[in-house]
Amino acid sequence: MLNLMIKRFWMLMVAVVCLPGLSSGQDDPVLFTIDGKPVHQSEFVYIYSKTNGKNADFSETSLEEYLDLYVKFKLKVAKAREMQLDTIPELMNELNGYRRQLADSYLIDKEVTEKLIKDAYERSKQDVDISHILVSVKPEATPEEVAAAKGKLERAMKRIQEGEDFEIVARSVSDDQSAKNNGGRIGYVSVLFPNGFYELEKAAYEVPVGKLSGPIRTDAGFHALLVHDRRPARGEVEAAHILLRTDVDEEERMVKARIDSAYQALEAGADFDAMAKAISEDSRTASNGGYIGFFGINRFSKDFEEAAFGLKEEGSYSKPVKTSVGWHILKLISRRAIQPYNIERGRLENEIKKDNRFEQAKAAMVAQIKEDAGLKEYPEALSNFTETLTDTFLTFRWRAPETPSDALLFQYGPDFQVTVGDFADYLERASRERIRMGRGKDVASAVNTLYGQYLDESAMRYEEKQLEAKYPDFKALMREYEEGILLFEATKRLVWDKASQDTVGLEKFYEKVKGQYRYGNRAETSIYRVSNELKDQMEDVRAFIANNEPEAVLEKYNGPDATFPLITHESKNLDKTLYPEFKSMEWKKGAMSQSEPNPQAQKFKIVKIEALLEPRTKTLDEARGYVVADYQDYLEEQWVEELRETYEVDINRKVFKKLIKE
Repeated sequence: MLNLMIKRFWMLMVAVVCLPGLSSGQDDPVLFTIDGKPVHQSEFVYIYSKTNGKNADFSETSLEEYLDLYVKFKLKVAKAREMQLDTIPELMNELNGYRRQLADSYLIDKEVTEKLIKDAYERSKQDVDISHILVSVKPEATPEEVAAAKGKLERAMKRIQEGEDFEIVARSVSDDQSAKNNGGRIGYVSVLFPNGFYELEKAAYEVPVGKLSGPIRTDAGFHALLVHDRRPARGEVEAAHILLRTDVDEEERMVKARIDSAYQALEAGADFDAMAKAISEDSRTASNGGYIGFFGINRFSKDFEEAAFGLKEEGSYSKPVKTSVGWHILKLISRRAIQPYNIERGRLENEIKKDNRFEQAKAAMVAQIKEDAGLKEYPEALSNFTETLTDTFLTFRWRAPETPSDALLFQYGPDFQVTVGDFADYLERASRERIRMGRGKDVASAVNTLYGQYLDESAMRYEEKQLEAKYPDFKALMREYEEGILLFEATKRLVWDKASQDTVGLEKFYEKVKGQYRYGNRAETSIYRVSNELKDQMEDVRAFIANNEPEAVLEKYNGPDATFPLITHESKNLDKTLYPEFKSMEWKKGAMSQSEPNPQAQKFKIVKIEALLEPRTKTLDEARGYVVADYQDYLEEQWVEELRETYEVDINRKVFKKLIKE
């Protein structure tokens, strides 16, 4: 179990530390070779940077130290290969297990997540001014209803293309209720669009300005889109405001007079925060000086937004601005532009993974894999298999045929073939899915649904087999995992196991260095833990402990009438420099610590020195843990020296010198 835990930690370190950045060709020279096998500059630079983090200063001293470590690593791997550890089935199965764990998430991250994040970040650099017309479609709509909705939108678009005004058509056709007032004009928006509107977002950023586009399908229905403008993103402003409402029993002109008076007072030097606390009628912000916080476009009304983003200097404030709720004076606190990608990435990733665009992109990736791989299906084989099934298929009792069919079901290229027998095994494992489908589907429909899922999963498995060929960084990662496994096994056999099993060698090593394993000044002590019930008798308890042996103490306070022990005792030999109680005690026989309470345990602890022990060398048994650890280090040093004599190491000093930054 311990070895397994160590190995998992070891492999985690390989994954974190040893994933190399890649380059190739003339710009990636060889830094060193081990018996002629090259290690390139890019691999070393990435590992050095990753391991040292902020301390990766590329100084000559730092680089030399890490180069020595990495050469040792590669020497040990060379020895592991010479031992043919890379042919042991158990180790290779372990490597394949790591690969399976990595491959699926790696493929999704590369082909889906990273692309969506980068697309969203690039779009976030612009705000888009759009109008739309929506013809809604209910989630449970029939194909006929979907077709009717699409036709309705197409007829509306034709009216616009023939010259009718977009706003007029939007007011008469759009199911977006706001179109009655705004003629379909949404105004400036930015990513991310609401969940379910990814296709509309893509069109908003891709369709040429002024061109009518559609029908665009979203979760709400079909849209016609018109892009009016794109501008550099405004980002966010941090602002405060003073609000005087017009929805109270007060004439409009009186509210306007009050806000003008407030503005004049600010012009004369009045403090904005103090005035907001005194007169603002926004109960959520007034007590905090009118502070709203950061906000971007399209969150508040257009007039409010324009006033806020129109302020140029931090600390400046606007003239009175009218909105539907009243009159405002806004103060600009700060601006925040779109942040660099490495800062925005985490936020975008969290939002994207909650959005159904993620599943859409994953489905599109699977479809592309099928197309690129030349998927070939054999529907007759599926049909023949389905005909053999009865209603039992939709219950937990169904089992795959004992003699699996080798009829070809589908294939990706000549080398990735899936049989009906493979599919049957999958169906047996998918018992929950089969049983769930039994509530609303017949056997043929259930099989077709599960076949589609299996086909998608197989596409992912096929693509995962191509990862090394398509992605050099994944190939390098798997190389590092393999080297990590080999290094662990070689070190275990030649160092760790030897250190713990070589009794004679351990004893000889101990005799050479035993002087470094010593006890310092120690004391033989009695440690008493006294129940809280005796706290009022503590002076008597301490006096009795001071003058009696442990047996007498326990007999007095834990008599036959006690329901539970009032005092417990243990003997320990304690090091003077390591035990905190000794700092406040005299170093002599009979000395006692203060009665320190432990509120959680409801007890007091008292330490009494029974005898002083002289410093001495520890025996091998007493120091075994330390001796074994030091013996391992010794064996590893000896091993590395042997490896340096066995394998030729050639370091290209010209390449190394170019890495140094003064």
